[in-house]
Amino acid sequence: QGLLVESGGGLVQPGNSLRLACVAPGLTLDYFAIAWFRQAPGKEREGVSCFSGSDSSTVYADSVKGRFTISRDNAKNTVYLQMNSLKPEDTAVYYCAASQYACSPYFRSYEYAYWGQGTQVTVSS
Repeated sequence: QGLLVESGGGLVQPGNSLRLACVAPGLTLDYFAIAWFRQAPGKEREGVSCFSGSDSSTVYADSVKGRFTISRDNAKNTVYLQMNSLKPEDTAVYYCAASQYACSPYFRSYEYAYWGQGTQVTVSS
């Protein structure tokens, strides 16, 4: 088992919701920023949202603001990404990643040392 394990992906219709989970059994989340990235076929990986372990601050990409919410459950050592009002353009493989740097709106992937295996999200009618 890896340090980060994602779950919750699936096929949904436009306008519906999904909640992704990132379990981090090998990490103390207070010391890490946990971010969600996504990569659609033929496109570059992009940052979606980030939760800072040190101060619980959050960052969102403009494309998901107002629709996605990131949160953390300390008891379960899990970070969630609640995705509402899903659109076909949200279709991608979603990855969670851990960084010892603070969250940044630039989502520099090279700052993230640990990555999950990804979970597929497909939004289609």
